[in-house]
Parts: sequence; C-alpha cells; structure tokens
Amino acid sequence: QVQLVESGGGLVQAGGSLRLSCAASGRTFSMYAMGWFRQAPGKEREFVAAITWNGASTYYEDSVKGRFTISRDNAKNTVYLQMNSLKPEDTAVYYCAARRGNYYSTKNNEYGYWGQGTQVTVSS
Repeated sequence: QVQLVESGGGLVQAGGSLRLSCAASGRTFSMYAMGWFRQAPGKEREFVAAITWNGASTYYEDSVKGRFTISRDNAKNTVYLQMNSLKPEDTAVYYCAARRGNYYSTKNNEYGYWGQGTQVTVSS
C-alpha cells in the first residue's frame, strides 16, 4: 500500500512556472507507475501525465505536451510535475496517483491510490 502527499501548488501568473511534488510512503514506490491528473471546477478529473515505474517512459495529454514534464526519483519516493508556460486553463486541483505495476494508464479508474490534491491557480 502507498500513501501520497502532493505539494507545490499555488497562484502564478500566466506564463509562469510551478513544480509539483508527490511524496509517497512505503518501501515499494518503485513498483508503481505514477500519474498526474487534474480537476477544474465543474469538470471531470482528467489525465495530465504519467511515468513508468523506472522513469523510462512518459506520456502526456496533448494540451500540456512541451510545457509539462513528469519525472521521478525512486530513491526519494517522489514524483514531480514541472509546469512551464502556464495558462489560465491549467487552473485546477492537481492529484498524483499510483498504479501497481510497470506501466502507466491514462484512465483514472486504473489507479488505486490517490493524494489529497494541490490547488494550482493561473491568473491572466
């Protein structure tokens, strides 16, 4: 089992950057693929980015490609989401999620563990 805690959210102007972190408890972090999702007010939770257990492969939702970078440090039990060139439409609560196994998914119902979320607000 793994527990996840996100941090790094905040208020930023359009064009700015933020780095989100997700710290995982437990000694089996490397056995999980990790994903980032977001949920804006009145909208469903949507996939943002994901990474395999060893960091060898990543995948991004089209609207964040070239602006966001997902990475992980298994020695620190942490996954990151570097967000650059932020836009007002990136405003949402961002969640990290863990999926047991080597490979990631873009479907939120295939992740068994979730953090509490961190708010990202981008002003225009």
